[in-house]
Amino acid sequence: MAKEQTPARFAAQNRKARHDYFIEETLEAGIVLVGTEVKSLRAGGASIAEAYAGPQGGEIYLFNAHIPEYKAAKHFGHEPTRPRKLLLKRREVGRLAAAVQRSGVTMVPLSLYFNERGIAKVQLGLAKGKRKTDKRDTEKQRDWQRDKARLMREKR
Repeated sequence: MAKEQTPARFAAQNRKARHDYFIEETLEAGIVLVGTEVKSLRAGGASIAEAYAGPQGGEIYLFNAHIPEYKAAKHFGHEPTRPRKLLLKRREVGRLAAAVQRSGVTMVPLSLYFNERGIAKVQLGLAKGKRKTDKRDTEKQRDWQRDKARLMREKR
């Protein structure tokens, strides 16, 4: 009997990242959280719209991600925007740190989710910034695809 794959449950998504950046590569990383952060993520309300990842002290951290305080935790809460360590292999850490310093690439979190086993993961994208004209071209392309699909539906 085959085990059914359940889809990942998103805690937060960064929809604007694909509009503001060219995503060259994506990768999955674990994230170090305290207990109240996990409970708060499961309850919802997290935001990674202003977040970014970067090297610090030979490791990769997620900065500026907002995970609200868990209301039921009285004394043992957490700081909502503290830097959170990302769990990556040593080779990946070196490659990502070099890419950020060398070629002006940014590490942007695309989504924060729980995998099938209930473990919190972050999908990171290696991104280069788009200029205003690039954003306009992307919008034109998307509008044209939408119009083309509409015309094809009407034609039938």
